[in-house]
Amino acid sequence: MDYSSIQKTVVSAVGAVRLVAVAYLDSPPDGSERFTGSVPSGCTFWSLAASGRTFYTVPSDHLNCPIGSYTHAIDLPAARAAELEQTLSFMSGVGYVRLEEVPSIPRLPKTPAVTYYAPLAQTIVDPDVVIASGRPGPLMLLQEACVRAGAASPLPLLGRPTCMALPASIASSGSVASTGCVGNRVYTGLGDEEMYLMIPGKRLQEVAQTVGVIASANHTLEEYHRGRRATLTT
Repeated sequence: MDYSSIQKTVVSAVGAVRLVAVAYLDSPPDGSERFTGSVPSGCTFWSLAASGRTFYTVPSDHLNCPIGSYTHAIDLPAARAAELEQTLSFMSGVGYVRLEEVPSIPRLPKTPAVTYYAPLAQTIVDPDVVIASGRPGPLMLLQEACVRAGAASPLPLLGRPTCMALPASIASSGSVASTGCVGNRVYTGLGDEEMYLMIPGKRLQEVAQTVGVIASANHTLEEYHRGRRATLTT
C-alpha cells in the first residue's frame, strides 16, 4: 500500500493526528536501523516515531518497563524477573490497579524478535497496528470511519496500561480507543487534551476509503446542528 497517500488522505479529512506504524517482525527490515540508547518505557518509542524517526528495536530495548514488557510478551531476564511483581505491588499498594485485573490485560501472542516503528508515511513494511494520537475531535472522525468500514472493535474505551491497546486492536481486528495512562503521558508527552486510537494495519486501507465520506457528513451535520441550535434556543 501507498502509506504516504493514506496518511495524506486521513490527515486531510480529519485534521491534525499523528500516525505511527508499528510492526512485529521476525527479522529487521532491509534498510532499517536499530535503535541505540535507553528509554524508560516501550511507549517512548511511539513518541520517537511520531517525531519523525524510523527504527527497530529488539526485546532487550523494552526491559525498563515491566508492564510494557508484559503486554508485549517479553519476559524479563532471571536477574530482573522480580521487577514485574514489584511494579504491580507498588501500583496495587497506591490504589492504582487491583492484582486480579492483571490476567485480563491483553498481550501479544508471542514475543516479537523485532519491533519496527516509523511515521506511517515513511514505513517500509506493512504495519500490524497504527497508533493515531491527537485531540478527541479528529479521532472521533477517524473512529467513525472505522465504524463505517466495519473495522471497529466492540471493546470499550480502554485506559491503563495504554500499551495493552496495541495487542487488543490486533486480536480484535478492529480499532480500539484509549484514554492513555499517567505513565504513557509522562513518557510520551501526550497532552492532557489528547488520546489514542489504535487501528489494525490490515484494516487501514478500508478506513482510509471511508474517512472522506465521514468528514464530509460531519461537516454537513455540524451546519445542520448549528442551525437547529440557533432556531430552537430561546
